[in-house]
Amino acid sequence: MARHIPQIVPMAAVTGKLPADEDAYTFEVKWDGVRVLTYIDDGTLRMESRNLNDITPRYPEMHGLLDVLGGRQVLLDGEVVAFDDDGNPSFGVLQSRMHVGNPIEVRRLMETTPVVYMLFDVLWLDGTSTMSMPLRERRVLLEGLGLAGPGWQTPTSHVGDGAALQEASKARGLEGIVAKKLDSIYEPGKRTRQWIKIKNQRNQELVIGGWMEGEGNREGRIGALLVGYYDDDDELRFAGKVGTGFTDATLRDLATRFAPLARDTNPFDDHIPYRKAHFLEPELVGQVEFLEWTHNHTLRAPSYKGLRDDKAAKDVRREP
Repeated sequence: MARHIPQIVPMAAVTGKLPADEDAYTFEVKWDGVRVLTYIDDGTLRMESRNLNDITPRYPEMHGLLDVLGGRQVLLDGEVVAFDDDGNPSFGVLQSRMHVGNPIEVRRLMETTPVVYMLFDVLWLDGTSTMSMPLRERRVLLEGLGLAGPGWQTPTSHVGDGAALQEASKARGLEGIVAKKLDSIYEPGKRTRQWIKIKNQRNQELVIGGWMEGEGNREGRIGALLVGYYDDDDELRFAGKVGTGFTDATLRDLATRFAPLARDTNPFDDHIPYRKAHFLEPELVGQVEFLEWTHNHTLRAPSYKGLRDDKAAKDVRREP
């Protein structure tokens, strides 16, 4: 009897600098999208987010993988990406697809906001786990599948010379690159230095614990978000307020989501220096871009990029 593919949590990278021994690594573009594992097993296709939610209905573009791979048994790892008008990956553009599951609305969005599945690993193939193989061997297997189609691609992985790829990614205005040790095995659910994110821009997932009313044309509406992260003692630490990066549609969506989460007390374990703050149950996670952390452990010049529904609030930690 054939073995079924076990459900896994994706392996994760740490944030860091370019490794000194570049020839021991392969380098890939860091896509500004959402991580997705795709299980093709027993004639069915299932796509899961990194927190194991079934997101198959959100991305019909990928369902054709089932036809391409036929009766094979495969577990693929990659990132679903949407592109802006300049052809660059954009988490902001992807927002309109990430949270939609209604089939009619999804079909409409496929025309206005197409997505592409960028594949970078194969973890199971024809009854056998490949996770104990070194990455260099898994890449050979992945490229051997010939996965290049209308809604999926296998981007090039560059062995060595990560500095050149990083400079190229900066020139394109991309988020950064990822360095992966060529001899690394795949460790589900672990964040390991075998994979290193080298960022051109600083961004951070943060818990939304409240909001402030705006002024001018935002009077009576959301003007800024109050955000934080959990420390090693599982206390929610205040990281500042985020007042830019919103569209009118974003503000309407956030107001709808905030309404059932309203609470009277401060969810942060720090004092909040805003007398008119509106507090929320700390359940929503947002992506924020910023310049740097200040000496007070708050964000300098933060800008809101969008909501993430693929990570639990309690798992949000400050990245080094």
